[in-house]
Amino acid sequence: MQLEFKQIFTAFMVLFAVIDIVGNIPIIIDLRKKVGHIQSEKASLIAGVIMIVFLFVGKSLLNLIGIDVNSFAVAGAFVIFFIALEMILGITLYKDDESSAMTASVFPLAFPLIAGPGSLTTLLSLRAEFEIENIIVAVISNVIVIYIVLKTSAKIEKLIGKNGINIIRKVFGVILLAIAVKLFAANIKALLV
Repeated sequence: MQLEFKQIFTAFMVLFAVIDIVGNIPIIIDLRKKVGHIQSEKASLIAGVIMIVFLFVGKSLLNLIGIDVNSFAVAGAFVIFFIALEMILGITLYKDDESSAMTASVFPLAFPLIAGPGSLTTLLSLRAEFEIENIIVAVISNVIVIYIVLKTSAKIEKLIGKNGINIIRKVFGVILLAIAVKLFAANIKALLV
C-alpha cells in the first residue's frame, strides 16, 4: 500500500469541486427548512459508502455492460462539464424531486446531491489515473468535510454570506471546467488510437 500525498490531495480537490458541498449550502438550508431536521451522520455515511462501493464495483459493472473506462471517462467529462456550467452560470440543468420529508437525509442529500452522477463518474475517472488507496483516503476526507459542513451549514452561511457562497461556487466551477477539458482530452486520445 503506497499512499502518495499529491494523488490524495488532487483526488480530494477534484471530488470536493464535483461534490460542491459548500456551493450546496443553500440547498441544504432549504431542505432543513422543509423537513425540519437532516441527519448529518446518516447522510455522510451513506454517501461515503455509495462512493467507495462504486469505486470497487463500478468498473466491473461497466465491463458487464460492455463499456470501457475511457468511454465512461469521456461521458463523465461531459457530466462534469455541465455541472461546471451550472456552477459558473448559476443555472439549473438537473432538478431533483424533494417531496419526501422522511428520507431527506438519504434522498436527495446523500444521493444524488453528494454521491451523484458527477461524483461517481469522477471516481471511475480518477481510478484510471490514481492508486485506489489514495482515492479511498480522498473519499473519506471528503466525507469528513461533508459531515462538518452539514453539521455547521447555518453557521457557514452566516459567516460567508450569500455573496461568498456564490464566489466559491463560481471559482470551483471554473476549476471543474478545466478538469472536464483535461479528462476529455486525455481519454478521447485513448479511444481514437
